[in-house]
Amino acid sequence: MSKTLFSTIVVAISGSDASIMAAKYAILLAKTNKCRLSAVYVVDTATIRQLTLSKIFIQEESKEYERSLYANGERYLAFAEELARSKGIKIERDIRAGAVWTEIIKLADEKQADLLVLGGWEKDRNARDIIGHAHREIMINAHCSVLLVKDPTIEHTFKSN
Repeated sequence: MSKTLFSTIVVAISGSDASIMAAKYAILLAKTNKCRLSAVYVVDTATIRQLTLSKIFIQEESKEYERSLYANGERYLAFAEELARSKGIKIERDIRAGAVWTEIIKLADEKQADLLVLGGWEKDRNARDIIGHAHREIMINAHCSVLLVKDPTIEHTFKSN
């Protein structure tokens, strides 16, 4: 009897089109491989803290911005859950706060993930932005395999499966 390549998948959700593509890809992988699926959204409090210390944000602005990010995270995770439900897949939702890459790796470790799924860089994003930095750190430091989704046909594949 052979072991499947993965039994637990974690997908990182940021709300970007690329992360939604990654969610769809992870949902289809979970369905095909009959494995557990978790989605994580991280409120980047590390960057908010830096902006406050640099006096770009005042304390009140940073608190309001953080609340806004939590609300966005809940909305994005609910959307991922809706996508999973449409394919008959249960998805565990987790919202975290801290440095993006650190929290994603922590969750993958906690879930004993075999695979971490990330959205590819979007064409209009600078590869040196915060998401790009987080992706690089995840690929370097993750304790499981990392899949970077760049499949332009995933929308069609998701609809047809």
